[in-house]
Amino acid sequence: MGIVSQLSIIHLLWAAMVFCQYEDYDFEDDYDESDNQHPYYFNPNTQAEVPHFPFPVQCAKECFCPPAFPLSMYCDHRKLKTIPNIPNHVQQLYLQNNDIEAVPAGPFINVTFLREINLSHNKIKYHLIDHGFFAKLSSLVQLHLQHNELEEFPSPLPSSLERLLLGFNKISQLPGNALEGLPNITMLDLCSNVLDDSVLKGKPFSNMKNLMQLNLCNNKLQTMPPDLPSSLMHLSLENNSISYIPENYFNRLQKIIALRMSHNNLQNIPQNTFNLPNLLELNLGHNKLKQLFYIPRSLQHLYIEGNDIETINITLMCPSIDPMNIKQLTYIRVDQNKLTAPISTYAFFCFPHIRTIYYGEQNVNVNKPTQLRRPVFQRFLTPEEYHEAEEDHETRDHETEEDHESEDNYFHPYFQ
Repeated sequence: MGIVSQLSIIHLLWAAMVFCQYEDYDFEDDYDESDNQHPYYFNPNTQAEVPHFPFPVQCAKECFCPPAFPLSMYCDHRKLKTIPNIPNHVQQLYLQNNDIEAVPAGPFINVTFLREINLSHNKIKYHLIDHGFFAKLSSLVQLHLQHNELEEFPSPLPSSLERLLLGFNKISQLPGNALEGLPNITMLDLCSNVLDDSVLKGKPFSNMKNLMQLNLCNNKLQTMPPDLPSSLMHLSLENNSISYIPENYFNRLQKIIALRMSHNNLQNIPQNTFNLPNLLELNLGHNKLKQLFYIPRSLQHLYIEGNDIETINITLMCPSIDPMNIKQLTYIRVDQNKLTAPISTYAFFCFPHIRTIYYGEQNVNVNKPTQLRRPVFQRFLTPEEYHEAEEDHETRDHETEEDHESEDNYFHPYFQ
């Protein structure tokens, strides 16, 4: 037995020694990894190149080039009268809010990668732009020229352009070929110019197959722009003189998300005009409407304030109730109409998600605006929301006419 015990002890010691050898063994020793070797990261675009630029970056003395954004040059709000020379590495150029009148090609002679130019809020005139200059900027994606003194559309422009902002100028015409060479435009802003129906005869927007946002507010249009591309999602036509919408006008515009047509002369709208599957916001405030129309399932916000509506016919808005396709309407604004009674409670069966109906003041009495018993209807409020609503009501008791104007301006004509 003594011999057996000694053999057992020897066997255990031998096993422990072998185990310790494996425990102390570093399996990475055999790989002999170099100290200079870097981990590999997959790069799907092996052709991508970053333009070389010197450090510290070159910068026009009139401007600011932050080290954190070496591809940008900020020359805004500096009372500049001329454009400084632009270094060749700059991709974003900000020249807004100056006193610039001319855009010569000289300062841009070394530029090769420029992608965005902001020349808004200056005094630029069309005849002082070097003809064909913009078209040579083959990488340009965004061009801001709003709030200037342009009398004509600044063509030709580069085909690379995706966002073009020309609002708040004096443009009255769109040359026949002005938009033909811009296949990549997704956003076109022509608000606050002097465009009338004559610019629509050539159907200037019909070939813009990628256009998603079109701003034509604050012009002199009397009819709806024809043959808009089916890609359109946001359409702004406020502050024109449009009096009717042709039947089936929106049949080919099924992607529309937001439509703003406040401050026009609309009177009668065909029942199914806005039967659009993706429409979320519809603003028809300050027209001459007397009755409503069909409300699509997707619509969430409806603005019909400032019309001549005496009663709200829910059966026109919701001819039938489909439990499997509940309508999504949550907010209605109906102030400054001629309502004498709140909306029928049947509305809450058709539109179970309604949270707020803003009645405000009604124009029943010509001499004095009247108010319904409850100017704001709200339901399904949490205690916090209810408290906030009560505070808002107290504030409204002290509102002035200027406050209401600022509220109207809250719905900015530009889609953000």
